[in-house]
Amino acid sequence: MPNLPASPSASPAPAAGAAPTVQPAAVPGGGLVVQVGHASLTGPRVRNEDFCGVVTPEGRILAHKGLMAAVADGVGGHQGGREAAEYTVRGLLSDYYATPDTWSVLQALDKVVQALNRWVLAQAARDRSLAGMATTLTALVLRGRRYYTVHVGDSRIYLLRDGQLIRLTSDHTWEHPELRHVLSRAVGLDAFLAPDFGEGALQAGDRFLLLTDGVWGMLPDARLREVLLHQPDPQQAAAGLASLALAAGGSDNASAVVLAVQSLPSGRLLDSLEAEARLPLPPRLKPGQTLDGLLVEAVLRDSRLTLLYRVRDTRTGQQLVMKTLRPELAGDHHEAARLVAEEWRGRRVVAPFFPQVVPTERRSCLYFLMTWHEGASLQDHLDAGRHFPAAEVVQHGIRLLKALAALHRLEIAHRDVKPANVHLGQDGRLRLLDLGVSISSGEGEGGSGEAGHAQRETPGTPSFMAPELFDGVVVTPGHDLYAAGVTLYHLLTRRYPYGEIEPFQHPRFGEPVPPSRYRPDVPAWLEGLLLKAVAREPAGRFETAEEFLLALERGAARPDAVPRHRPRPWLARHGLAFWRGLAAVSLGINLLLLLWLLGR
Repeated sequence: MPNLPASPSASPAPAAGAAPTVQPAAVPGGGLVVQVGHASLTGPRVRNEDFCGVVTPEGRILAHKGLMAAVADGVGGHQGGREAAEYTVRGLLSDYYATPDTWSVLQALDKVVQALNRWVLAQAARDRSLAGMATTLTALVLRGRRYYTVHVGDSRIYLLRDGQLIRLTSDHTWEHPELRHVLSRAVGLDAFLAPDFGEGALQAGDRFLLLTDGVWGMLPDARLREVLLHQPDPQQAAAGLASLALAAGGSDNASAVVLAVQSLPSGRLLDSLEAEARLPLPPRLKPGQTLDGLLVEAVLRDSRLTLLYRVRDTRTGQQLVMKTLRPELAGDHHEAARLVAEEWRGRRVVAPFFPQVVPTERRSCLYFLMTWHEGASLQDHLDAGRHFPAAEVVQHGIRLLKALAALHRLEIAHRDVKPANVHLGQDGRLRLLDLGVSISSGEGEGGSGEAGHAQRETPGTPSFMAPELFDGVVVTPGHDLYAAGVTLYHLLTRRYPYGEIEPFQHPRFGEPVPPSRYRPDVPAWLEGLLLKAVAREPAGRFETAEEFLLALERGAARPDAVPRHRPRPWLARHGLAFWRGLAAVSLGINLLLLLWLLGR
């Protein structure tokens, strides 16, 4: 093997290999139980350029990230084929588990595979002996009640369900008869990699089969189906398929991975937190009372669903915030699950722009703790009559956009950005509060379960919600940017760009009112940015928090360089009405001409 730099993985894969046989594994955890077997045989070739591996985590890692299996077949004829296959599989199996839990499975797979492709290309460019190194890659993730696939090359994934064998991948080879064995896509083949992604619902009894072409090229689908049906043990099935392929005259390496799904969880990603959700709710607490060594100092908020207390840890003296549900909600599993999910997200948002969740080891009731910060929300400052100069609003906007950028990098949509949820601490820091209605892409289960229900909801405060949300559009992180624009607009003017919107109202949106109508001292560049942020059509707004942030920072530093906002022309705003009117006038004139001609 040539001397290669270390794999791009941050840590070695929990389980990977290309040994001829391995012992089968039963993988329990979170209700998902899978039996695994895999085998890789060299055959008549001197060197095995295949590589296969499986990661079998347990507990919360299995619930949050799932089980992963992968096969790769190094491109023959190049010295680095085996290296490309091994490092790609090892890198995927380790780096996938290092991605944020809040990312969706497919997003995490795409990020890691793209990084691995760049890494393989870099190795080939660095070492001439590895020029042309490339590999196929076919991987499967089982998480919750769904499966996910990523595929590039001509390795394959099959699903055996109810006696029917279904191929889940398509070979990436050239269609020309003389080139049908030549890969059109592979890891390391081109700087632009376009993997195929897939997903679907799992069923108990499903059996998945991952194969390199050394197996499927020698055994027809009917034979593959027969082996899976008649050999219930995954290890025996994998070893049998590899051996049969070589016995049939195969001259290539033969690798197979078999996964048999024994049972499924109840259907929610956060099942591993079920014990916390089943804890009893604490009674309504008063200042001076103690719970789990936490002394209640003040009631901070008493809302329709939740209670917030300022407490002090009697052991350390640290002041904290306790969040829990109202006692009347005892037995409401949906709200308990939402509170647990909020804590789960909060633990993963580690940034100075948010209160930090504080772990507790002696919790007897359903609540969670956050850091306490002296100060008040921006809405509290407005209610107290505070006037915000434009320059201060810009600085608050920059901090708010930095918070949203950190949140969106984790694929979390806040879904309720407003002045009441933006806290200005006495330490001068701005913090974004309340992840209670937020949602991350990593919680989605194809629209099912608690996460799917949350994704279909349209939470938030109406006056801060984008126009399309009133038509039932699914909330995305981009809608937080609209709400941030309304928040800054409101800080400046105490008004709303489209007027105040009451709950359950379905408003009609025209053009936003320029903030200079209420505050003539608003700089023209800032007015233009705010009108862009709250544009009626999504295409007219900022696409990312970073874009919005850069515009604010540049405007504050070089206001003359920021183009002024120009309102849309009258025809663009009323084009449909104009053309309808023109058509009606044209029709009327034609009718008059016709009557005149008939009267002659």
